[in-house]
Amino acid sequence: MSDIIHLLPDHIANQIAAGEVIQRPASVVKELMENAVDAEAESIIVNIKDAGRTLVQVIDDGKGMSETDARMAFERHATSKISTVEDLFSLHTMGFRGEALASIAAVAQVELRTRAKDSDVGTLLSVSGSVLDTVAPEACNKGSVFSIKNLFFNVPARRKFLKSNETEFRHILTEFERVALVHPHISFTLHHNESVIFELPACGLRQRIIDVFGKGMNQKLLSVDADTSLVNVHGFVGRLDSVKKRGSLQYFFVNGRYMRHPYFHKAVMQAYEQMIPVGEMPDYFIYFTLDPSTIDVNIHPTKTEIKFENERPIWQILFSAIRESLAKSNSVPSIDFDTAVIDIPVYNPLKDHGVNAAPPEIEVNKDYNPFRDVTGKNPSGNWKALYEGFENERAMVTLPERNFWPEGIGHEDVSVSSDGDVFTSGVSFSNPEESLFSEISNPCFQYKSRYIITPLKSGLVIIDQHRAHVRILYEKYLGNINRQSSVSQKLLFPEIVEFTAAETSLYSSLKDEIRYLGFDLAYMGGNSYAIHAVPADISGGSPGELVKNIITAAIECGTRAVEKQSEKMALSLAKATAIHSGKILTAEEMDTLVASLFAIEANGITPEGLPVLTILTDEELSKRM
Repeated sequence: MSDIIHLLPDHIANQIAAGEVIQRPASVVKELMENAVDAEAESIIVNIKDAGRTLVQVIDDGKGMSETDARMAFERHATSKISTVEDLFSLHTMGFRGEALASIAAVAQVELRTRAKDSDVGTLLSVSGSVLDTVAPEACNKGSVFSIKNLFFNVPARRKFLKSNETEFRHILTEFERVALVHPHISFTLHHNESVIFELPACGLRQRIIDVFGKGMNQKLLSVDADTSLVNVHGFVGRLDSVKKRGSLQYFFVNGRYMRHPYFHKAVMQAYEQMIPVGEMPDYFIYFTLDPSTIDVNIHPTKTEIKFENERPIWQILFSAIRESLAKSNSVPSIDFDTAVIDIPVYNPLKDHGVNAAPPEIEVNKDYNPFRDVTGKNPSGNWKALYEGFENERAMVTLPERNFWPEGIGHEDVSVSSDGDVFTSGVSFSNPEESLFSEISNPCFQYKSRYIITPLKSGLVIIDQHRAHVRILYEKYLGNINRQSSVSQKLLFPEIVEFTAAETSLYSSLKDEIRYLGFDLAYMGGNSYAIHAVPADISGGSPGELVKNIITAAIECGTRAVEKQSEKMALSLAKATAIHSGKILTAEEMDTLVASLFAIEANGITPEGLPVLTILTDEELSKRM
């Protein structure tokens, strides 16, 4: 039997490694930016074309490389950042494996121009598919210029499965923001298709967060600071009045490196426990600084999963630091009983009437009768006759006939098929539960300002008013998007909304859908837009927050089809504008809500799959009695 095990060629091994390290254009941006940071650059410029498909270029003014170093940099496991096993447990750099450039060169056409600080002439080097094409002297500035062209040109399957330009660019923005947020002393610039997306000068940490996410962040941040022998924790958390259900900005960094850590996230959420509504999420930007030998970053190729030697003590320090920050900002209400002055009048007989004085006497009018009129006489000595008169007047009141059918549909329009389905003019109900509305002949009642109860011939139907309205509005908004039509109401004064860079990049692809929902936005420069009109049937709430929530819902939808994005947007607006539990409804409002609910087909569940109504039959009532 001949031998069958053999070593893979370098170019195949590099492509296998690239599958783990380079997953999309954003991975290239991350690796090159981190290399520029390690090179002690003071300015980093990122140029993107076609969301990285055509070009990813990173320019830095760091140390640069000699010709030999430039050639060695593209070999697998070639690095200047570690030399011994012990170095793995005391890392002070972003990169250390020596795989990034080799992986990038295996699946792209790479051009490098670099010059070391003490050299007069730089080096031009080009690599295509792990094959070295050119090495030549080049006149260039100090630092390095990496140009990554035609990513995955030799791996068609990988290139085919890249998502839309909007999606891929959002991933690039995410990686750019993570690096920029942790290195405020470095200036960063991002261009996409020759348009400036970010231009971030060197500044302080708080200002960097404001520059990345907008001026509105300044009023929402609370400082967090805890310096211990084990770890230094600093950064910012969101105020209690700035929490939101979606789109929260949540970042952990350790020793200048972004990480995800569910255990520490739980510490943050527990610090806010019982101070924010269930389901709301705070913003936070938390930076840990500790001994590198107490953490392990060599777990995953993306280096975002990190193990801590002292997780539980750090958890307690983080929790306490956030609690203290919330307390200092008066976000946690408290009363200082030592300094509070509360003026409560107290009767003091010793002070007011002398030492032996008795409390003042209270005069009581024993002849007072609240049931007598102003003349002092009982208006009617016969209470039974008075009650009968009241009942007679009540019987004379006639209530107007109320129509429980959707507008334009009457009892005469109803027909029943042989299968038991109920049909009306233009409306059909495909099962008995959907046709229950045909039995309604009594008024609706509201229970605990949350449920609408309506008697039926077969029992009772109980409707959750909020979920019912969400279902109604969802169908309406989704229909507007599909029909490309809407009804808007103009605002007396336009509201200015400021998007993040990620929201701005997505808005250009969603502006038609947002317009069909009923919003009218005008570009004001930068990431700012003016809202001139909103959907005609909404009341209350901030139009800016509604639009941002809609875009955030589309971002969360990720790489799904456009139809899914439309559904998410319609659901986001419906949930934000629907009547909520606790609102008291008039009889007419309940009638309209019930009629609208049963005029749509899928009226039994919300778009998220939650039940809208339940039926309590006569048989079930009998069993309970």
